[in-house]
Amino acid sequence: MPREIKIGLLLPQRAWCQAAQKFTGGIGTKLCALLYGDAEKPMETGAKEDPGSEEKRPACTCNTKPCSCPKADVNYAFLHSTDLLPACHGEVATMSFLQDVVDILLQYVAKSFDRSTKVIDFHYPNELLQEYNWELADQPQTLEEILLNCRTTLKYAIKTGHPRYFNQLSTGLDMVGLAADWLTSAANTNMFTYEIAPVFVLLEYVTLRKMREMIGWPGGCGDGIFSPGGAISNMYAMLIARFKMFPEVKEKGMAAIPRLVAFTSEHSHFSVKKGAAALGIGTDSVVLIRCDERGKMIPSDLERRILEAKQKGFVPFLVSATAGTTVYGAFDPLIAIADICKKYKIWMHVDAAWGGGLLMSRKHKWKLNGVERANSVTWNPHKMMGVPLQCSALLVREEGLMQSCNQMHASYLFQQDKHYDLSYDTGDKALQCGRHVDVFKLWLMWRAKGTIGFEAQVDKCLELAEYLYNKIKNREGYEMVFDGKPQHTNVCFWYIPPTLRDMEDNEERMNRLMKVAPLIKARMMEYGTTMVSYQPLGDKVNFFRMVISNPAASHQDIDFLIEEIERLGQDL
Repeated sequence: MPREIKIGLLLPQRAWCQAAQKFTGGIGTKLCALLYGDAEKPMETGAKEDPGSEEKRPACTCNTKPCSCPKADVNYAFLHSTDLLPACHGEVATMSFLQDVVDILLQYVAKSFDRSTKVIDFHYPNELLQEYNWELADQPQTLEEILLNCRTTLKYAIKTGHPRYFNQLSTGLDMVGLAADWLTSAANTNMFTYEIAPVFVLLEYVTLRKMREMIGWPGGCGDGIFSPGGAISNMYAMLIARFKMFPEVKEKGMAAIPRLVAFTSEHSHFSVKKGAAALGIGTDSVVLIRCDERGKMIPSDLERRILEAKQKGFVPFLVSATAGTTVYGAFDPLIAIADICKKYKIWMHVDAAWGGGLLMSRKHKWKLNGVERANSVTWNPHKMMGVPLQCSALLVREEGLMQSCNQMHASYLFQQDKHYDLSYDTGDKALQCGRHVDVFKLWLMWRAKGTIGFEAQVDKCLELAEYLYNKIKNREGYEMVFDGKPQHTNVCFWYIPPTLRDMEDNEERMNRLMKVAPLIKARMMEYGTTMVSYQPLGDKVNFFRMVISNPAASHQDIDFLIEEIERLGQDL
């Protein structure tokens, strides 16, 4: 079918510009100038530019306010991706298609904050597989079908920005962060050299330096990198700690060095063990240190286990402390741990993936006292600070160490005779070659909020957690997993249905209580009203772990959660 018939009527250049202006305003005007060279035409001799000419140019040709001009008439049923830019004369179809995609996204965003909408439209996997054809085919779909794919995907997506979504540590939907993510995707570049990502590389430099200042390293000294999540950041720390102690391991491998041992708390993130497995250190070489009843590492047990390892001829090389554990939200005693690490000359890493955001708060940052003595820190702004996924930083106190550990001198990327400062070619200090631009979301949100804006956000979430704790600590039908006000926004509790409240505390009661949280969670998802996580831990059967990191949440949403748990669990 000829292109003229497929689009309906190809507009001449000026008509296309008019159509673009109708639904994009000044953006269409600027795009026309770029496409057709109007912006580059030399001014006539003696002519004076009207400084307000661009603003005076009408965005549409109608007199109705708000504008009621129709979009360009594009029939997507006859169009494919090959009809979009860079296709010849693909401008009208491209502008209209992208505008429709934006409309879909904006509708989803609006629904995400609407408490009358579901958090989730839950279907079982086999139902979704049978209801829609998700398979990939040899022949292309039309743009009409592509837009339908977009709507369907979002229809069944979890609204993680919904004020009643409490399921994970990463929640919320920040509008500036979202805009930054769109811009990052449009720029579509890689972070390995300054020459292809000049602004993004500079923003990573200034943002990481600011984060190191917040940790307490003088002048923001040190190094760092944004990585694909806290698990990889923790593995980077283990990799660098090993290289610091035994640099020969880079060329000769683990066979050339003694048996290494790492230490972390029994409540730490599983990524510490996973990193040890990936690096060939082995999970058996990760020693789990006992915690107190609040989930904090016990320093005396750490020192005892270090001495045991040394007596066996092993080499302690890393202690991974946690600032904000995943389940309890506990903060290990960093000062005491730092003293032990200094005494035995062991690399101290702090996994502050969850708790790092508290450094923004003058009221709560004391919980990380001692973090400034760490050799490395993991900090995930995509958690407590609400930056869109993913955004995780590994920060290292010693400058140059990360580069020495990871560089491979690939001459096709990191030429030494470039005409700019090569220290801004950051790719050789990363394990990855291709690296996504994760910094822009954080940087733009920080510009939009300021540190005080992040502080207010963090303080609000912690206040909401305290509100929940105070509401349920003495409420009938609730038992707290541990005594005392939580340090982070993690509130851990059991809901006790009426049938179990008068039962003797024995094995039968525990077996029945173990099933309560999973059943309530399943009902939550099927109704779509809210989502909150649960898990067992040690000898404790399944309990709810409530976390709050979404600044859209309110006291009203906390009250709703309590009432919904009771509604869904009263007959169990």
